[in-house]
Amino acid sequence: MSSNAAETMFGDDAATRSLGIELLEFGDGRAVASMRVTDPMVNGHAIAHGGYVFLLADTAFAYACNSRGPVTVAAGAEISFVAAAKAGDTLVATAEERTVFGRNGIYDVTVRRGDTVIAEFRGRSRAIGRTEDEK
Repeated sequence: MSSNAAETMFGDDAATRSLGIELLEFGDGRAVASMRVTDPMVNGHAIAHGGYVFLLADTAFAYACNSRGPVTVAAGAEISFVAAAKAGDTLVATAEERTVFGRNGIYDVTVRRGDTVIAEFRGRSRAIGRTEDEK
């Protein structure tokens, strides 16, 4: 994905921007995104709601699987929560392509707080055969 295409995709991504997610790195099947856990993201157990952790991982996944060309969407994903995050924590999600076969791909995303793994996410992608300009 060119820098311009990533900027366009990010500019059109209201969900990501509204949560303060930053795209730190992208390209060649890889992306890194970060998010600070805010008070509204914390659940009744005083930990980050899993949906926000999933959203951060999904964002890194989206940029990694769109880094090479045609528009690509999620075909499915799963997440394993390993440790809790709290308000004030900055989480970093690193997505890496594992394999691409035909129009399908598999990507792994690790979400960390510093050196602590918070979650492991596996996403399955499907290229839908059009370019970003054809949206």
